[in-house]
Amino acid sequence: MGKPPLILMTDPAHFNVSYAINPWMKPAAWLLDAEGHRHSARLAWESLRSTLAAAGAAIEVIAGAPGWPDMVFPANAAVVLDGRALLARFRYPERQGEESLFRAAFERLQRRGLLREVAELPAGLVHEGAGDGIWDATRELFWTGFGQRSDKAAANEITRFFGREAVALELATPRFYHLDTCFCPLSGGEVLVFPPAFTPDAMGRIRDRVARELLIEAAPDEAGAFCVNAVSFGRTVVMAEAPPRPIVQEAAHDLSMAGTVEEGIRN
Repeated sequence: MGKPPLILMTDPAHFNVSYAINPWMKPAAWLLDAEGHRHSARLAWESLRSTLAAAGAAIEVIAGAPGWPDMVFPANAAVVLDGRALLARFRYPERQGEESLFRAAFERLQRRGLLREVAELPAGLVHEGAGDGIWDATRELFWTGFGQRSDKAAANEITRFFGREAVALELATPRFYHLDTCFCPLSGGEVLVFPPAFTPDAMGRIRDRVARELLIEAAPDEAGAFCVNAVSFGRTVVMAEAPPRPIVQEAAHDLSMAGTVEEGIRN
């Protein structure tokens, strides 16, 4: 597999659900058993970390901060490729305070030699990191989501900064508000996708670039369980606990499937 991937995680000590910026977040339900939900979130986080580590990934953990519960989703903090990080700018005020905290964390990683460059988007441009900017190593391009949390024009800035093509895909529903909730390129060239999350034009763009035999379409229950919100490296896919039929087995028989329990409310 070569050099193991380095995956950033944020300690979940300050995670809670105190506001709603997507249809999955239910503060009232959280308050019915806040301590129990917090315990479940910690167990889910530990399960994810141990599963990724067992699959061969290196894990870098940063601290969260009081008042910014969604820092536990650090994929949204930046787009990173080849040691260069393009920092996110969040659409909702509930997450905007994360920006300076993540910038400081990435600059610490830079001082340690884990990154070469940390840069910001142009003023006024909104883009929520790897949640809406996914590198496809097989096709050597970025897929970028827009319409819910990120601006379409951010694709041009990603191309300018990284020198790689970025294909913009419009997201059609608030239920799948980031691209990584409904689209995941696998290391073997396959792509997991939930078509109802996209506009017809966006699905056309996907089908123009991905051969039919490499498209693996998730069913609604699989997408609703956030199985497409996965991590793929080498011949391993780490995903949330799936319904009975694993969505990748039909097209990727030799993949190592490492399941995780990702309970709690998504960002």
